[in-house]
Amino acid sequence: MLADKGNNNREIGRELSISRFMARRWRNRWLELTERLIPVIERLQDFERSGTPAKFNMEQVVELFALACSKPENYGRPISDWTARELAEEIEKQGIIDSISPRHVGRLLEEAEIKPHQSRYWLTPPSR
Repeated sequence: MLADKGNNNREIGRELSISRFMARRWRNRWLELTERLIPVIERLQDFERSGTPAKFNMEQVVELFALACSKPENYGRPISDWTARELAEEIEKQGIIDSISPRHVGRLLEEAEIKPHQSRYWLTPPSR
């Protein structure tokens, strides 16, 4: 849309906080797809990405986060705070995820900045 208004790649880059080279790349992709008569809705879709597809869907990850923010004793666990190993075992036991390593659980929680040992403090702050 910025190019349609007459902006050059440098101006577009400045406006979108990207390099002028990135602006040029996207403009060229758009024009190439236009020349091939690809409908607009298809031009706006992401291309297939290389690499291994995600192993878990968003719903599974959110269920892991919800479990991590709940009390272990609600699930018959004789512990006060979740560990990555306990979370991995419980999420597999519930059949939400077939198999997940404790390290992967830890990475997912770290990326989301979820700390199960601190969740009770911000979910239920102490009363005064």
